[in-house]
Amino acid sequence: MSEQAPTTPALPLHGMRVVVFAAEGVEDLEYWVTVMRLREGGATVISAGTSLDGTHGKNGLAVRAEVLVKDVDPATVDAVVIPGGWLPDTLRRYPEVTGLVRAVNDAGKPVGIICHGGSIAISAGIVGRDHPVTGSLGIRDDLVNAGGRWVDEAAFRDGNQVWGRVVEDIPAFERELVALLAKHNAYAGTASRPLPTRDAT
Repeated sequence: MSEQAPTTPALPLHGMRVVVFAAEGVEDLEYWVTVMRLREGGATVISAGTSLDGTHGKNGLAVRAEVLVKDVDPATVDAVVIPGGWLPDTLRRYPEVTGLVRAVNDAGKPVGIICHGGSIAISAGIVGRDHPVTGSLGIRDDLVNAGGRWVDEAAFRDGNQVWGRVVEDIPAFERELVALLAKHNAYAGTASRPLPTRDAT
């Protein structure tokens, strides 16, 4: 009897395309741990920003966007993740950023929000009235004034949104994020249209 080669189980996020915002001053671990965890799960991660110039995170790690946010069609992505640090205070001022977040959220696709990332959620108008929110204490009043209900928890899911508190809560945030993405991948399929990418030359 011939032996069959062992099969490798499909990765939970295989085929998914997830945008993670990248810009100067991003919280390094909230960006890089998310990128690595999503890649580990089989997702294609698209780092998107308002500039393609290389820069550094809040604590000095190299960061480079590979796609301009203005060139991303929300129909071609399956989720968006908003890391914290100083990035949200800068990117929330760009209509293409808030527009992408709003479009993905309105389509019922997952949106991950951690630490100061809630600032972009506020500007995009996706904070649901009396829905649970969390993040850095520095934006608690802003989230509450936007209609959210503050919850002092490490991470949780609320509909299509995943909220994470601060850097120390990254493990809990990643668990909730991957679980929600996997659920959407199983039931909703994946995007098929290609994203623009930076010319390697």
